[in-house]
Amino acid sequence: MFSVVSSHCLCWGGLQKSTRLNQLVWRRQCCQHVHIRVGDRAELSRAFTQRDVAVFAELTGDANPLHLNEDFAKQTKFGKTIVHGVLINGLISALLGTKMPGPGCVFLSQEITFPAPLYVGEVVTAAAEVKTLKRFIALIAVSCSVIESRKTVMEGWVRVKVPDAPSS
Repeated sequence: MFSVVSSHCLCWGGLQKSTRLNQLVWRRQCCQHVHIRVGDRAELSRAFTQRDVAVFAELTGDANPLHLNEDFAKQTKFGKTIVHGVLINGLISALLGTKMPGPGCVFLSQEITFPAPLYVGEVVTAAAEVKTLKRFIALIAVSCSVIESRKTVMEGWVRVKVPDAPSS
């Protein structure tokens, strides 16, 4: 069954039929709305412990001594053990999945870099800002920074599928 949306558009089952120069054009219509906007921001902070790093290494099998062995790490350019980059990236996942866009969002792709190391015990703040929004796909700029030392330890872009706005 068709329902009238406007004098030129009919909507049925999420598809919109519109007339343009006597041609019928079918296109997918997003009938629901998203609850985020371009410019929306969110942050999440935490300090990782050596225990967090050890548990992550155990779960993933990434036992690189750079993360786990203080004596080994002292001999590297870092001078001490560092937090796994993917563990830092987990803060972005937590931020996007719990705060903005929130529950139900799905990672589609990401491009990230790690310009500086994060040391165990440093408080890191993950930040995200919606840069573009097309239908249900958001491009979000992300970064993780240590405010105290003014260093960025991770930065990049994430594409996510945004969940439907909650029903009122």
